[in-house]
Amino acid sequence: MDFLLPDFTPAYPEIFLLFMICVIMLADLFVGEKNRLLSFYLSLLTLAGCSFITYDIYSTEVRYTFSGMFVGDAMSDTLKLMIYPTVAAVLIYSRAYISLRGLLKGEFFSLTLFATLGMMVMVSASHLITLYLGIELLSLSLYAMVALQRESAVATEAAIKFFVLGALASGFLLYGMSMLYGATGTLHISELTKSIQQGTADHDIFIIGLVFVVAGISFKLSAVPFHMWAPDVYEGAPTAVTLFIGSAPKLAAFGFVMRLLVEGLGELATDWQGMLVLLSVASMAVGNFVAIAQLNIKRMLAYSTISHIGFVLLGFIAIGENGYSSAMFYVIAYVLMTLGAFGIIMLLSREGFEADKISDFKGLNQRSPWLAFMMLLIMFSMAGVPPMIGFYAKLAVFQAVLEAGYVWLVVVAVILALIGAFYYLRIVKFIYFDAPEDTRPILFKPDVRILISTNGLAIVLLGMFPQALMGLSLSAIQNSM
Repeated sequence: MDFLLPDFTPAYPEIFLLFMICVIMLADLFVGEKNRLLSFYLSLLTLAGCSFITYDIYSTEVRYTFSGMFVGDAMSDTLKLMIYPTVAAVLIYSRAYISLRGLLKGEFFSLTLFATLGMMVMVSASHLITLYLGIELLSLSLYAMVALQRESAVATEAAIKFFVLGALASGFLLYGMSMLYGATGTLHISELTKSIQQGTADHDIFIIGLVFVVAGISFKLSAVPFHMWAPDVYEGAPTAVTLFIGSAPKLAAFGFVMRLLVEGLGELATDWQGMLVLLSVASMAVGNFVAIAQLNIKRMLAYSTISHIGFVLLGFIAIGENGYSSAMFYVIAYVLMTLGAFGIIMLLSREGFEADKISDFKGLNQRSPWLAFMMLLIMFSMAGVPPMIGFYAKLAVFQAVLEAGYVWLVVVAVILALIGAFYYLRIVKFIYFDAPEDTRPILFKPDVRILISTNGLAIVLLGMFPQALMGLSLSAIQNSM
């Protein structure tokens, strides 16, 4: 029997990334403490290389490999091309912060890249086992990253909570997948749809499996009522790690939902649509109301994330290319805003001081008018104030849900969005109308200044001219379905 080698082309970025992780770990082993920045630069070089390879192999064709367990298509390549610059921005924002806290080590960079590899596998998975491997590679890396600051009791507690609840969610997901396998006899995502269409699957077992799968997905998305880990982990983890958890993995989570719910269980859309409606409304309500009571800005942004996930789910509730593309647009917009918000928190932090209280932003305009203006743009965008990207992202999902006939859901979402605007505008009030509690100058390197300026510019320009990004999102969805 002849053994045929699989087509490695769709997996070239993953292969290159894994090779470079080994190189970085070996390099870190042999360089001294004074040359730790080598790992930083090698990590950025690795992400640039992955971008080049992914762009080079980009195709609108759907290419399966590894016995149909791995797929390369427009959606996976587009999401990967979004993940690379997001992770690179996290590393650039974090460099000074982790250096002052003794975290500028090979472990931080290797774990970050392993998590990135997990995200890449998630968005290219066409098999339940591959999907689960990607999720676990990402999750295990994040658990370790939260606990990297070993002398911090708060970080250790957050890591334990994250691990225990993550294990519970993995159990839900695995049990749901086993039920799907029991009902259909296959683990291939595309075969699940065929089995439902042909009526060969046991519908009752399928629905039970679907409930467990949606519960597992909800935890990964931090949707209510599976959100309990997010505020504690956001607050307890080092801010650099919080930034990473709150940004790139959300892009991978979108790919995860698309692969499993839309591609694999699309024929059961009427069944999971109702569940997503409840999750969406609960997430928007709890996220926005509880965020108002927070005094810690990292906890506030955690509840803000929960509310934004509610808006993302609106796109999936709409069902259809327009809904999915608007959800993809919203996720990209959210990642842009999160990068800027946590980037500024790290810029305000210094050795022995975490700028994690909302009161730390008092009088920021007097200390750094430019940073204050960047935070103003980010907060306005998160609140959905035009012409920022956050406004258009909300408008896009609202239009998609209206077209699907859920008028009441749009009314509820708009009301909750208006309530949520309060805690964003409160930060703007602190920045511009309160006297500073700390008058020390804010110091940062030129590359960070360029990055935060680019971040703010993107939030404004993509809000004023959203057609290109919306078109890219729609094209990625259309060429993958």
